[in-house]
This record gives sequence, structure tokens and C-alpha cells, in this order.
Amino acid sequence: MTLRPPATRYDAVVLDYNGVLGKQPTASAWANLAALASWPADRVTQFQQAFWSRRDGYDAGVISDAQFWVSGMVQRTDRTFASLLPELIKTDVAMWTTVDPAVIHLLRAAHRAGTKFVLLSNAPHALAEALDMTEWSCSLMARSVYSARIGINKPAKQAYEAALAAAGWPDPERVLFVDDRAENTAAAARLGMNTLHYTGNLGALAEHLPQLYPAPAIQQVGAAVA
Repeated sequence: MTLRPPATRYDAVVLDYNGVLGKQPTASAWANLAALASWPADRVTQFQQAFWSRRDGYDAGVISDAQFWVSGMVQRTDRTFASLLPELIKTDVAMWTTVDPAVIHLLRAAHRAGTKFVLLSNAPHALAEALDMTEWSCSLMARSVYSARIGINKPAKQAYEAALAAAGWPDPERVLFVDDRAENTAAAARLGMNTLHYTGNLGALAEHLPQLYPAPAIQQVGAAVA
């Protein structure tokens, strides 16, 4: 779908979390989580594969914290699972909660200019609760929609409908959806939403929010908050 001209004022901007606001976990964070689940240091890649093979159900709230971790994720350990589970959940949540300060800076400026933001994220209950308590979520998001709370993940149609409902059912043609996954933006476009496949280009994001900076200054936004 063709985007509106830069700086068009939308009735709402729906944002993905991870890969847009949130930074991807570091290699050391993955290694730390794998070690906590008793995976050898040379099998972190296999741990990640096991993690993602089960994550859809966890994100959608179909399986519980215990169900996600107990079968196939935690290797042999001397610790009881009951004592280990809270630490696994805490460590997992922590590695997804680092945000990009340049994106947050830009969103704050757009919010002051009147932009209405709604968060739409594939996230399990524990992560959703943590994100809801962050300062940026409380101050920037009109509403937040998480897959675990609605029982379905993007790119299912119902996920986008839930975000539109959270935004007050604006005309989809007056909504911008931003996500780092092309399949998710394609699904939103099929509902008539304007979309931006975000690949880390802060200038591209700035150009499709109310014009806040002179064109030459857009690329300096990130440097200003680095």
C-alpha cells in the first residue's frame, strides 16, 4: 500500500514493540538465559531454536510460563523447577525491555505534537505486565494490546482489529502501522492501514510522523540522544 505523504497527521499510529521501540537482545543476554536453563555454552544456538519453536504459543497465552519452560527448555539441573521458574521468567523479561532512546525521543516529540500511539505487540503475560509499568508506556501509549491478552498473535487479522478497537475504531486509511517484520506490515496493509516496515532507519520513521524537524536535522535525532 502506498504511504501517505511524509508528515501526514494520522488519527492513530500503531507501533510494534520489539525491533521498533525495543532493542533486540544481545548475544550475552541469550547466553545468560541459556546458561540459566542449563544449556552448555556451545549450544546457545540450539537453545534459541528451541525457544522460538515454542514461543508462538507462549506469546498467545495458549501455554503458561511453566508449560513454556518445563518441556524441552530446561535441561538437567540440581535446582528444583519451582525455584528456577521465577528466575527464568525474570531473566527472559529483562532481555526484552531495553528500548532505543532515539526512537523514544522521537515518539515523545510526536506525542507532544498530538500523535496518538497504540502499542501492538506479540508478548507473553509477564513481558506485557513489565512493559505496562515502564515510564514510556505510561506516558506515550493511549492503549497497549498484547497477544497474550487477546489470545492471538500478529499477523492474524484479529490482532490488528484489536489495535484499531483500542484506537477508537478510526478509518484504517487514517492509521499508520509500524513493524520490523514485513509479514506483519503486509497483513496490516490488507486491512487498509498505511504501513511502514521499520528497519532501524530513524529518518524514515520521522518522515511519517508530524514534521518535527527540518529535513537536514532528522538524521541528527539519534546522535542527539546517543
